Amino acid sequence: MDLAYVCEWEKWPKSTHCPSVPLACAWSCRNLIAFTTDLRNDDQDLTRMIHILDTEHPWDVHSVSSEHSEAITCLEWDQSGSRLLSADADGQIKCWSMADHLANSWESHVGSLVEGDPIVALSWLHNGVKLALHVEKSGASSFGEKFSRVKFSPSLTLFGGKPMEGWIAVTVSGLVTVSLLKPSGQVLTSTESLCRLRGRVALADIAFTGGGNIVVATADGSSASPVQFYKVCVSMVSEKCRIDTEILPSLFMRCTTDLNRRDKFPAITHLKFLARDMSEQVLLCASSQTSSIVECWSLRKEGLPVNNIFQQISPVVGDKQPMILKWRILSATNDLDRVSAVALPKLPISLTNTDLKVASDTQFYPGLGLALAFHDGSVHIVHRLSLQTMAVFYSSAAPRSVDEPAIKRPRATGPAVHFKAMQLSWTSLALVGIDNHGKLSMLRISPSMGHALEVHLALRHLLFLLEYCMVTGYDWWDILLHVQPGMVQSLVEKLHEEYTRQNAALQQVLSTRILAMKASLCKLSPCTVTRVCDYHAKLFLIAISSTLKSLLRPHLLNTPDKSPGDRLTEICAKITDVDIDKVMINLKTEEFVLDMNTLQALQQLLQWVGDFVLYLLASLPNQGSPLRPGHSFLRDGTSLGMLRELMVVIRIWGLLKPSCLPVYTATSDTQDSMSLLFRLLTKLWICCRDEGPTSEPDEALVDECCLLPSQLLIPSLDWLPVSDGLVSRLQPKQPLRLHFGKAPALPGSATTLQLDGLVRAPGQPKIDHLRRLHLGAYPTEECKACTRCGCVTMLKSPNKTTAVKQWEQRWIKNCLCGGLWRRMPLSYP
Repeated sequence: MDLAYVCEWEKWPKSTHCPSVPLACAWSCRNLIAFTTDLRNDDQDLTRMIHILDTEHPWDVHSVSSEHSEAITCLEWDQSGSRLLSADADGQIKCWSMADHLANSWESHVGSLVEGDPIVALSWLHNGVKLALHVEKSGASSFGEKFSRVKFSPSLTLFGGKPMEGWIAVTVSGLVTVSLLKPSGQVLTSTESLCRLRGRVALADIAFTGGGNIVVATADGSSASPVQFYKVCVSMVSEKCRIDTEILPSLFMRCTTDLNRRDKFPAITHLKFLARDMSEQVLLCASSQTSSIVECWSLRKEGLPVNNIFQQISPVVGDKQPMILKWRILSATNDLDRVSAVALPKLPISLTNTDLKVASDTQFYPGLGLALAFHDGSVHIVHRLSLQTMAVFYSSAAPRSVDEPAIKRPRATGPAVHFKAMQLSWTSLALVGIDNHGKLSMLRISPSMGHALEVHLALRHLLFLLEYCMVTGYDWWDILLHVQPGMVQSLVEKLHEEYTRQNAALQQVLSTRILAMKASLCKLSPCTVTRVCDYHAKLFLIAISSTLKSLLRPHLLNTPDKSPGDRLTEICAKITDVDIDKVMINLKTEEFVLDMNTLQALQQLLQWVGDFVLYLLASLPNQGSPLRPGHSFLRDGTSLGMLRELMVVIRIWGLLKPSCLPVYTATSDTQDSMSLLFRLLTKLWICCRDEGPTSEPDEALVDECCLLPSQLLIPSLDWLPVSDGLVSRLQPKQPLRLHFGKAPALPGSATTLQLDGLVRAPGQPKIDHLRRLHLGAYPTEECKACTRCGCVTMLKSPNKTTAVKQWEQRWIKNCLCGGLWRRMPLSYP
């Protein structure tokens, strides 16, 4: 483990942020982190704050006054990573969602209340989606073998089996409350006692079973008392929410049943299920003022022995033997320093008891370890079943031996800085901790856990997790933390190789996601930075092609099986004529008729297509330089075919409304620029199309492309959005020191190298990368930027045309690379 960066508040006087007690922290699958602090004013009044940040831009923190009257006890992200629950010590629960789909703008409109009853555990209801990782099949060719859908029932289903959204919470007085979000937007809340005899619940956790039930674990805080378990079933009866509870077997911690240690650890300080969907395994931590002990327990079905007398009367055979559920201890630690926080893995790796041997194996799979933070400032990663230490991080003190007893360790003169709350990322490759000074620390967790792994094995770990993120749609920022520049080329190649092994339908679903993933990987190495431009251009080209084709409508109602867009692709692939007008004759031009206003509104997108074709053809003579953007397109038959189709569509639309055509600056008034470019593009496409054998462009084509700059003015394309993110600057193993609310002056990254085609003048006009509009050197319109690729676009649409709205609607939630949007200040650089 090593430190990637630290982010802290500028000052800590009485009038600013101070750590909250208790401290809550949560990490979403979109790599958004939420945590709490208190804001103290001059009158010593506290405002409960919730801070939400993106791990790539931690200084751009969005702080919102939660309006919770008491301390916030729980924070929970939903399964999509776009909504957040907060609960407090007064029984109030709030649901936060993004305003205008912006990662740094949040609002709360719904919630629930159990007045005066503090919330000790909180969770969203399970939506029934569970994807299991089969680490033993990481070398398989099919994604279906590596990641399989587990049969898992939602906590509550609507008509037709659709899961109902909502949340469940446990209060300190032993109540369980369920709130359901109805499709109408209303919240339906019901509250029930966990059992008839209610008692104090100091600690609780919630897990889900495959059958759609909920399991709640509770403890009163004393290690002398049993840890109780309850099954909770939620149902809808006559438009009302009904809660049924049932008592399950309980357990006493092993340390309290040991006569030598009965009074040594008087309090249970942590109670956690090993995973939200693993109700059979639980982690318990009991502590004293100076030390702790951790135990892992498992619930099993065991046969109930039958007395010999009854055996003689009615022999028990096979399945007829009575069974009983019983908690058995799997493992326990020796005495440790006092535990201050626990973080559990989120990767759904299914484990059996035979997997205990993995702990001693040199191969570590991310997701098998959980994190324990101690009051001495250290963090240990331990195997989640055997509890054997796999890695250790020391914040400031000199490294100590793992086996050194806690009692022999010298005490620091002052109180040690330690994590009060921790969370593992969704791939378990990163860990965030908030310490008792309110500082946020981001740690890398090596997939090899310090073991000497061969390079190909380390690459296989990262590749496996990248594939997992590709299939699930989760953000992969935490994986990029571990990619060294020398790994980029190999990872991109292997990722593409695995992708091409999948069936055609799955490839189509994942086609844009793999391009975005390749682009983010190529940003990490100076050798591959120009390929980032190509991947972004290809994403943009695919989006334009699908949008323009979707505008085409059949002329007659009794349409054939194929849409006009499909027929366009088929005809353009079949007819290899270099004359654009001869290709156009074979199409039913009546299917291409559009409203004049629509055509004019699309002019900026059509202009980009025209400029892009001209740039590619003009760069053909320099094709030997891979440092030039657009290099990969010159051998990409699919993309050249797509550009060829769009040129034909643009030509037809130009007959309807000439002003929608791309504008070229030509040296001759009589030159037909569209025909010239289409002829050269077709010749280039024929060289590398899928149907025929690949060949090099002939000298005549190269000579004609050499003449292009003397015939047409070659446009300068704004290739790459400027990204001010961290991940490409974290390659040297030197931790960065950052401050909340203050953008850092970071050293240059690979993407700022002055390569051919990427040079930017200081006062150069900025571009709306999605609408292809010039915003000016100092934009006056409010803009939003992608948290991953840096793509910038205006918040509000300047055009009201239906076709433009359709284009903009594609990017309302996510950028074309899949990243989230964040609002930019008006004076953004």
